[in-house]
Amino acid sequence: MRLTIVIAGLIAVAGCGGSNESTDQETSVNPTEQNVAETVSQDAGTDPHIWLEEVEGEEALTWVRGHNERSLDKITGHPLFEQNLDKAMDLATDEERIPYGRIRDGMVYNFWQDETNVRGLWRRTPLESYRQDDPDWETLLDFDALASEEGKNWVYKGANCFRPLKAEKTLCMVSLSNGGKDAVVQREFDLDTKQFVEDGFVAPEAKQRMAWVDHDTLLVGTDWGGDGSTLTESGYPSSVRLWKRGQALDQARELFAGQKSDVGVWPFAGELPDGRMIYGAVEADTFFTSKYWLLHGDEPLAIPVPPKASLGAYYKGYQFVTLQQDWEVPGQGAFKNGDLLAFALDPFLESGELPTVELVFRAGPRQAVNGVAVADGAAMLSINDNVASRILMLEPGDNGWTTSPIDLPGTGQASISFADDRSTIAFVNFEGFLTPDSLLEFDTASGELTPLKSLPARFDVADLQVQQFEATSPDGTRIPYFVVHRSDIELNGETPTLLYAYGGFEVSMRPSYSATIGQLWLERGGAYVLANIRGGGEFGPSWHQAGLKGNRQRIYDDFIAVGEDLIQRGVTSTPRLGIMGGSNGGLLMGVMLTQRPDLWNAVVVQVPLLDMLRYHKLLAGASWVDEYGDPDVAEERAFLETISPYHNFDDQADYPTPFFVTSTKDDRVHPGHARKMAKLFEDTDKSFLYYENIDGGHSAAANQKERAKRTALEFTYLASRLFGEKAKGQGMQ
Repeated sequence: MRLTIVIAGLIAVAGCGGSNESTDQETSVNPTEQNVAETVSQDAGTDPHIWLEEVEGEEALTWVRGHNERSLDKITGHPLFEQNLDKAMDLATDEERIPYGRIRDGMVYNFWQDETNVRGLWRRTPLESYRQDDPDWETLLDFDALASEEGKNWVYKGANCFRPLKAEKTLCMVSLSNGGKDAVVQREFDLDTKQFVEDGFVAPEAKQRMAWVDHDTLLVGTDWGGDGSTLTESGYPSSVRLWKRGQALDQARELFAGQKSDVGVWPFAGELPDGRMIYGAVEADTFFTSKYWLLHGDEPLAIPVPPKASLGAYYKGYQFVTLQQDWEVPGQGAFKNGDLLAFALDPFLESGELPTVELVFRAGPRQAVNGVAVADGAAMLSINDNVASRILMLEPGDNGWTTSPIDLPGTGQASISFADDRSTIAFVNFEGFLTPDSLLEFDTASGELTPLKSLPARFDVADLQVQQFEATSPDGTRIPYFVVHRSDIELNGETPTLLYAYGGFEVSMRPSYSATIGQLWLERGGAYVLANIRGGGEFGPSWHQAGLKGNRQRIYDDFIAVGEDLIQRGVTSTPRLGIMGGSNGGLLMGVMLTQRPDLWNAVVVQVPLLDMLRYHKLLAGASWVDEYGDPDVAEERAFLETISPYHNFDDQADYPTPFFVTSTKDDRVHPGHARKMAKLFEDTDKSFLYYENIDGGHSAAANQKERAKRTALEFTYLASRLFGEKAKGQGMQ
């Protein structure tokens, strides 16, 4: 059983990325139009651009369409655009991709999109067939056909499937988003009949989460009233209820209710090896602090772990716990921030008292625990080791826990893409900047890791090299970063360079293979840089916590230090240096634009936060005050005023022409951030480019074709600004 409770992934400001078919879905809650209207009305007198927060307001969308048309005319008219679009489209729709999936009862399940299946297919094939070059796929759901039949722009957001040990059929709750929003409709689907269940469970659109208790019972966290009245101040579910087959959703019985001030309350459930079900709720008091409650007894039972701790998988009777704070356990001793721990679950279930807590793994100073995945007969620990990846086998014993390494193909990023305690086969993905993705099959019975599938090389790497350097931030901290470039470049500052980072929410940026960057940037002669600035999780929770709230300037200082180090080394120069980041990384871009406009010549600002004095009033923003600080607290507001890009815009400054990219349907980070910042540029006759996808959600693209278009726009803009004899002041305006 995988009793895995992941909170940050549900509500974090994530980067622009997609997800494979999964049982774990993102759940956040969209405010009602009434709530949006109320907050706009409250601040209309202090913010002249507040009208741009009316997501689908007529005046706001007229402004959006006008700048979309203007910017698209400029970018698509550039000689490189069609070439970039053709390349991006070929890559996005190329069928020579690894069909990542998960195993259920000997079948591999996969979600697939291509040029024909724009919205995608949910499909499956036997494991033996999956091992072949051309598997024989069986379609479960055709989302293009479903969207056409129902007149919706359905975007598949995953399936939460369950087959109890004593049952023969598998039922799923399929999540469907209209246009790519985080908010989804959930419908019950029978894997055996390949049909939606007639009169089955159906939950209306909300950013919701469900967990199976049995085939006739779901544990649900959602917007119970449909009007936002049952949500927390952050706009997330505030209670978990038990929903029985045949009941209307509003008849579900409440098992646990949190506080209005909580970030949110979500359900979880898992089946133990003997068939017992345990289930409960996680109450996120703040973004980084939570309480875990078991709800299958007479009264809610708190799991006695510290507030900054994450429950992980279950293995051989042990429950894993990862710490994000130091923990003194009475009578047992002290554990450190970042430690991986375990305790025997049955003694706790019997007594309600915390049993002996064991240290499983303690990371070194340049390491971090990513997580534990459990297959039948193996617990696999993924760690960062100086930003690269390692995977270790874990085993309990009389003398404590032991680790043994799984030999990987080389140095790069390895991730456990699938593991389940009912399967002796696990899938491991491996890639590097110059190493195409490969899918490896790990057999827990033999301990062998063998190649299963791999991508062909998508760009020429013969003349490329990867180097890892360190910049020194103003407080003396060493900040690692990777540079990918041609091996014969002259260190004369003339190499067009794209610098990328994220810097938040303990999200690690690690080496990965990008055919898009390879073809649209590296093959053109550019250099690509990935900075491992603080705020991420590359070196564990402390690396993240060093940049929280009032310490956030450290993150921005780190990024600036990397930019300056690149110039000092002669890799590039300001006219040739561009930067890009999305979501929380979009905030980073906004800060870089306002704090150091002299250092960059191109800035791609993707689905960003930019108004840091109002972010907590927009969509899921209130849940992020633990990361950024609370604008309603005087001391924290004072700091936010110093970094908020929207409030630090200088009408006298000489800004490089930025490119703002967002989505109308983004119900996680409000499109008003990008709109209002762009309006400041418009009001002062400063050059800027703007593209808002009317669909697309937080990735600013709802399907592969839209992603290809967005990518082509961004890289055409970057090439226009950074290549050429005199890059500074030249290119797209």
